[in-house]
Amino acid sequence: MAMFQPHPFHWVPAGGQRHATRTRLESGEVGTALCGESITPDRSEIAWFWATCGSCNVAAHELAGVPMPSRWAES
Repeated sequence: MAMFQPHPFHWVPAGGQRHATRTRLESGEVGTALCGESITPDRSEIAWFWATCGSCNVAAHELAGVPMPSRWAES
């Protein structure tokens, strides 16, 4: 049985920001964020408090088919 996945992306804290990827990354695994950056997940307790990567946020909204609120859209 496949695991339920409500969105076509996963949020991953890495490199000082919260990035989005198309696949789930395990600890120590290297992957590519939707912004194109090569990332390795950070599983520290504070990582989820980091700011969201703006490019990943825009790409995640596009994948989900949800328009970006105008106050968060990149210029």
